[in-house]
Amino acid sequence: MEAANASLSGPGWPWLTCLILTPLLGALLVVGLDSHRRKLARGLGMLFHLLTLAVALVIWSRFDAGQGGPQFVERAAWIPSINVEYHLGVDGMGLLMVILTALVVPFALLAEWKRLGGVGRARTPADGGVDETDPRTPAFVALLLFLQAGMLGSFTALNFVHWFLFWELSLVPAYFLIKLWGGPRRSAAANQFFVYTMVGSVALLLSMLAVYLVTGSFDLIALAEKGRTGELASLFSIKLKWYDVSTRTLALLIFGGALLGFAVKVPLVPFHTWLPATYSEAPTGISMVLTGVMSKMGVYGFLRILLPIFPEQMRWVLTPLLWLAVATIVLSACAAMAQRDLKRIVAYSSINHLGYCLLGIFAAAKFADSNPQWTTEKAAVLNGVLLQMFNHGITAGALFYFVGLIEQRTGRRGLEDFGGLRKVAPVFCGLMGIALFASLGLPGLNGFIGEFLIFKGVFPLVTWAAAFSTLGLLVTAVFLLSIMQKVWSGPAGTRSHQFLDLTTGERWVAFPAVALMFVLGLWPQLVLGMVNSTVLHLVEGLRF
Repeated sequence: MEAANASLSGPGWPWLTCLILTPLLGALLVVGLDSHRRKLARGLGMLFHLLTLAVALVIWSRFDAGQGGPQFVERAAWIPSINVEYHLGVDGMGLLMVILTALVVPFALLAEWKRLGGVGRARTPADGGVDETDPRTPAFVALLLFLQAGMLGSFTALNFVHWFLFWELSLVPAYFLIKLWGGPRRSAAANQFFVYTMVGSVALLLSMLAVYLVTGSFDLIALAEKGRTGELASLFSIKLKWYDVSTRTLALLIFGGALLGFAVKVPLVPFHTWLPATYSEAPTGISMVLTGVMSKMGVYGFLRILLPIFPEQMRWVLTPLLWLAVATIVLSACAAMAQRDLKRIVAYSSINHLGYCLLGIFAAAKFADSNPQWTTEKAAVLNGVLLQMFNHGITAGALFYFVGLIEQRTGRRGLEDFGGLRKVAPVFCGLMGIALFASLGLPGLNGFIGEFLIFKGVFPLVTWAAAFSTLGLLVTAVFLLSIMQKVWSGPAGTRSHQFLDLTTGERWVAFPAVALMFVLGLWPQLVLGMVNSTVLHLVEGLRF
């Protein structure tokens, strides 16, 4: 293997391979433990999550933010006969997602810490889940480590076959974590999640196989260059003949398959119906990972594969795509307002916030020229998209954690089940309030800058779509403020009187996420400085 930019990554040291192997090694160690070694299993799991975070931070410290292309490149022949390589590398976008993964997953493990140690309220059959003292802790921890390895591999792989293996690897442990440790309707939710995601993956695989047939390459960097120059569209017309289907129609079918694969993962309306049930039935920690990282894999796929490789095909159907993005923003916000289950409210809110990312991506694809005005607006949009991805991962993960604490203490999570929590649990309500206001986009917190940059760029690029999407902002404000009013205010009910405020340990678990909301709200350059060169490189590829 070779390490590009050796002065940054060290003389040939495979940092990215170490990053992926660390949780894999941890999973192999933990899965071999006896079922009664619960505390050892969770301790080892946290150790390997922290080691993964340490490796990610080392990579960040050695990363040159002034370069737009991939760094820490590792490349070796794997299946030479079909041009499949072991090819790893990270640019600013990939590194940002690596950092997000390394932060959210240990946060999720801490959210399940008491249950995994056999400590806490025993769940009754009426709760529909497994008992708090369930002995399968080593399996849970091992699956979470496997899941983290799959997500890290997806954010670092630069060959499609290599990338696709990690993409699918993340699906399997997520399915079992939901099915074995979820709520009363966990089996149906896990099956729906698996089927939807698998259908999208098959469609994506078939589309990329068609691309391979005309290019002979699975290399994502090379394919992006062919998409940038328009060579890919020409190859479709020259090399692909399928009955009497026109070249344009065939190219759209290939693009549509790839679009479906990522649209399901984000998800984009109308491919979102699996998400509310999955998020609400998954254990708290897994809901945090699903919304905090796995949904970002879909947005990352739009930016890494779909937009660079299929920019022309995206422009052909841009208006329908923009309408779908607007629908994702507005309809999911309205659906959240109609819910009475706190976990489902946060789930629909996640769809709403990721809709802004899709709106920005589609708007950035609109013009194919070198006009400096459009270049500036596209750069603003895509910087906003990446910042929104990172910020939403932190904020949504924190909200699921707080809702999980409500359910853990009371066995309920209905919007109408509480009242007056602010009087009996002021610290809990204060910290959850910060997360809600961050999700709302309050200036000074991390949710504001990303949405601002997206709208700042989308308004001149696609004014009508931005105008309609502002309805989503208004509805979001209504349902988030409704949570505060109905759960915190009013007379304290019986359940509220029994609600305990955060323990010292729980405060320390929540503190890093809440601190990041302030840090990124006041200093967004911490993220923007990392990704701006990558964004400019991506925008450069959309000029033709």
